[in-house]
Amino acid sequence: MTRIRRTVLAASAAVALVCATGTAAGAAATAPGAVAFPVPANVSPAASSGPSSRLCPPAAVAVGFSDGLDKVSFDGVTVGGLSGITPDRRGGGYVAVEDHSNNDPARLFFLRDPAHPRVTGMLVLRHPDGTPYDANGFDGEGIAVLPDGRFLISSENEPSIRVFGRDGTQAAQLDVPKRFAVAPAGEASANATLEGLSISPSGRYVYAAMEGTLSGDVPAGGGEGRFRRILVYTADRAAPGGFRLVRQIGYQVDAGNRIAEVAAYDDGRSVVLEAAFTADVGNTVTLYAVTGADRAPDVSGVANLSAAPAGDIVAKKQVADLVRCPTLGATAKEPQRNPLLDNYEGLAIAAPAGHGPASLLLISDDNFNPTQITRLLRLTAVLP
Repeated sequence: MTRIRRTVLAASAAVALVCATGTAAGAAATAPGAVAFPVPANVSPAASSGPSSRLCPPAAVAVGFSDGLDKVSFDGVTVGGLSGITPDRRGGGYVAVEDHSNNDPARLFFLRDPAHPRVTGMLVLRHPDGTPYDANGFDGEGIAVLPDGRFLISSENEPSIRVFGRDGTQAAQLDVPKRFAVAPAGEASANATLEGLSISPSGRYVYAAMEGTLSGDVPAGGGEGRFRRILVYTADRAAPGGFRLVRQIGYQVDAGNRIAEVAAYDDGRSVVLEAAFTADVGNTVTLYAVTGADRAPDVSGVANLSAAPAGDIVAKKQVADLVRCPTLGATAKEPQRNPLLDNYEGLAIAAPAGHGPASLLLISDDNFNPTQITRLLRLTAVLP
């Protein structure tokens, strides 16, 4: 989404080993469909002084970044507004979904080599009748690639989760509870609905995360709504779009934050990207791991999450506070506490088959704004 304004431990031994040796998850066997990237021995001049200089506390390591996609064009089209990214096994790289396309057609962009990124293709997203989607009926936010290669994409407008073929034509649509519709049809706020979307490496589970709080989950006495709902679908050929909604998960964000993305790295394990923006201060981004999401309490029948028992809300474990990452020599076009920061909204994970550090790739949405940057940031982290 267009970023919203905010009002006002030590790393594990395994991570330290990654810092010291340069060993990456890409060197291990990765989950089906995952696309790992290598960790170079020398990340940047800022990272060459030792392991501690590369830490993103508490449990991640900064590998490198690239602004190679910032304000570039592909076939005469400006690349920008990239709100979600995921590995594309069929294409052999990554695919990113464009956020607001205004009067232009809604698009996907295909990318390769996060360290030195280049756009290799582009796909227009179309209605079942073949006419292109645009911002009047589509606001792409999250993207996943199904086991058969088709694209699963969330849109904030309604909200919706649609299935598109490799030719870009809509083939199906998943069921979304009526309560999640934008008010007055439901309890969601405009531009704060299904932001995060991911599929587990096995292809069994789909997770769709609400960016904002439903009006029914706001504390009765007033105050900030900090509880979010994450929809969990399981593969079912008989269900619309091939996935059946099986539960809702309750999640609590840090004060002032929104959910910008969710990325599954196992059937019940995901990383949630929380973010916020403060004018004249900059962006904040924190990564949290959630485990047991495939068996977490179902809060579908809970009227107000703010009044729910603590056991109904999933636990989270902090993986990285990006404000505390090394700068890696990055520069910013607007005020930032850490110039490495921007409006990171997309997250892709390549997790090893066994225990070991996973590769994380973040992408920032520049909102087609000259003071923002399309940036790819690479991290490694030991995930629970």
